[in-house]
Amino acid sequence: MEKKNTWETYSNKQLKEVDAFADEYRSFLDEGKTERECVDLIVNMAEKAGYSELQEVMKEGRTLKEGDKVYAVCMNKSVVMFHIGRRPITEGMNILGAHIDSPRLDVKQNPLYEDSGFAYLDTHYYGGVKKYQWVAIPLALHGVIVKKDGTTVEINIGESEDDPVFFVSDLLIHLASEQLEKKAAKVIEGEALDIIVGNRPITIGKEKNEKDASDSEKNKAQDAVKKGILDILKKNYGVEEEDFLSAELEVVPAGKAREAGLDRSMILGYGQDDRVCAFSSLKAMLEVEDTDRTACCLLVDKEEIGSVGATGMKSRFFENTVAEVLNLMGEYSELNVRRTLAASCMLSSDVSSAYDPSYASSFDKKNVAYLGGGMVFNKFTGSKGKSGSNDANAEYLAHIRQIFEKDKINFQTAELGRVDLGGGGTIAYILALYGMNVIDSGVAVLNMHAPWEATSKADVYEAKRGYVAFLKGAEM
Repeated sequence: MEKKNTWETYSNKQLKEVDAFADEYRSFLDEGKTERECVDLIVNMAEKAGYSELQEVMKEGRTLKEGDKVYAVCMNKSVVMFHIGRRPITEGMNILGAHIDSPRLDVKQNPLYEDSGFAYLDTHYYGGVKKYQWVAIPLALHGVIVKKDGTTVEINIGESEDDPVFFVSDLLIHLASEQLEKKAAKVIEGEALDIIVGNRPITIGKEKNEKDASDSEKNKAQDAVKKGILDILKKNYGVEEEDFLSAELEVVPAGKAREAGLDRSMILGYGQDDRVCAFSSLKAMLEVEDTDRTACCLLVDKEEIGSVGATGMKSRFFENTVAEVLNLMGEYSELNVRRTLAASCMLSSDVSSAYDPSYASSFDKKNVAYLGGGMVFNKFTGSKGKSGSNDANAEYLAHIRQIFEKDKINFQTAELGRVDLGGGGTIAYILALYGMNVIDSGVAVLNMHAPWEATSKADVYEAKRGYVAFLKGAEM
């Protein structure tokens, strides 16, 4: 089944829209490199579009009716939005779901140490990464440090042109003969992914040299580089070393997302898995003015490590919030929660692997996504014998085809890779537990889980168009 490249289907007007949408998306990637930063951006955009915080609606004792827009946030890392439709919510919602966490390095709770004149922050990688890809590249530090008194200090170092950056060192090629004999998984060990944050020792005495310094001053010279870093942290951010105990600091690639290719057809940037689907879903949600069925956009944390924890999809955050929405509509009962969820339709969006001619043997060319091929649907994911997969039924897939063909949305179907090679999953199987119709969808990505990932501008734009069509037209 041959299909046109998506670029070939666009008018001149649409080509301008593609570039404008891509510019907005790149800004989202630049400003949202962590879950917390993404939630802040999403909430700001939602409130600007007329959404109210669910907790405030509850406090005010307001009821929800057709046309109302509300959102709820879980621990500043997950967010869900609802746009109440004309039909009873117990007849189901149309749900867009994606995740906003991405592979990275997390700073440990007791991280700062000195070794041979270097100050380091000890890290633990998060999600599936090729560890060797994270060495010898500029890195930035994002996150929060929460002090004992509850004060939160926001950290964002390495993104401004005037900021310093950090890095993980690598062994020079001249001495790397033994290193190069190792398997790729062992070339760089997890414990070797500590970032270098300093090299200059703190000054011992303002007008004395080290030879004339007192014994007490010489004692201060021990771990002098580490002490210098602590001095900077104290002066610039008002934090002590023990404040690392209650910090969430993420190490991410430094720098902005860029247009890629001489034709500027692609986007190269960090965190496109899965912020490409999150942003496209968000924009579709904000674009839809009114719907028959209640529209919902669910953007969650922790997918990269199994959707666990209070902010992951396996938590009760979404279910509890649906119950609160029903209550504000005067429709709450445990049975109505179940009916609402079971009658819903969902696109569980996550990135799909794009065909890479340089590694052709890893793919089934007939069943793989291509950059520029449009939005992607994966009837099933999982690994090998579909283990851990959500497998959408044929009737639902036919319904999706009908919606997309009606609105002339360019789409493709794919599997993640060759059958016995591996695979992956999304949040789809978790939502499917409620009995709702769910299918995996999203955008094709090159370099998935690498520090810099690549997408096609056309696919990103087409995903947004597809999500709008789904919110307006899905009904099973």
